[in-house]
Amino acid sequence: MIHIVFNEPDIAVLKQAIEMDESLQGEVLLIRDDYAVGPIQDLYRGEGREARLTWWKEVLAGGDYESKIESSEVDDYKTVAELVGTLRRNPEEIVWIWAAQNKHDVSGYYWLLHFMKEFQARIFILYLNNLPFLNEKGQLFYPTWLSTIPPKEYLKAKKLARPITLSEFEVDPDEWLKLAAENKGVRILEGGKKLTQYEYDYYDADLRKFITADWQKASKIIHQFQSKNKQTTGDAYLLWRLKTLVAKGGLEVQGELKNMKDFELKLTGAPVTETA
Repeated sequence: MIHIVFNEPDIAVLKQAIEMDESLQGEVLLIRDDYAVGPIQDLYRGEGREARLTWWKEVLAGGDYESKIESSEVDDYKTVAELVGTLRRNPEEIVWIWAAQNKHDVSGYYWLLHFMKEFQARIFILYLNNLPFLNEKGQLFYPTWLSTIPPKEYLKAKKLARPITLSEFEVDPDEWLKLAAENKGVRILEGGKKLTQYEYDYYDADLRKFITADWQKASKIIHQFQSKNKQTTGDAYLLWRLKTLVAKGGLEVQGELKNMKDFELKLTGAPVTETA
């Protein structure tokens, strides 16, 4: 059995669950890219892959995650190529795709499905959407991320595994191609597996709400956004959007416009609040 997840923190929790249940034994693979943001046109061709890589280089340039872009560790195409090779060599091998109800997991699922078509009967989905689980305190909650589910609860979740249907293998990749044709940069989950797309500046207005009259480090602004805003995305994307807002004007900057902790921002012309 091969398990696939789309979020790095999911790995540790799933591995703990695997240790509790021998029937879950298997390798855990991670799809690293965040397909909920950025260009997704022609991703199954060289030109599309190159365009997305170029975009990520622009987003990560001069930031905290710049070194990641050239790392072979983040090459999802290499991961999938090795997975396909394993499935072809071992006809008894099966794949479990784990996804929670968030745009990151669902976008990753759509991207991955293209490569799994020839193994249709051997690909299973565990989509934990709108399902209640118990947290560590025994309270009922509805997880939006797999990593928030206690390991022992995975033993119940495994009962949800089902083969991806032939219909899904026909419809879902087409839905992804339709989204790709729209050529927009942000995907938001509306419910179920329905993604709606917006322009690259989708988060800008909400992000700007956390910029005040006082100097704040970019890292603090991003943290506030991540903890309080309804829709969130990765730190790297938000750092890029903050730098884009600076370029548009209306903000004052001090420090080097580089990593999240290297510079501070405040509203242009706004007086600094005096503190006792």
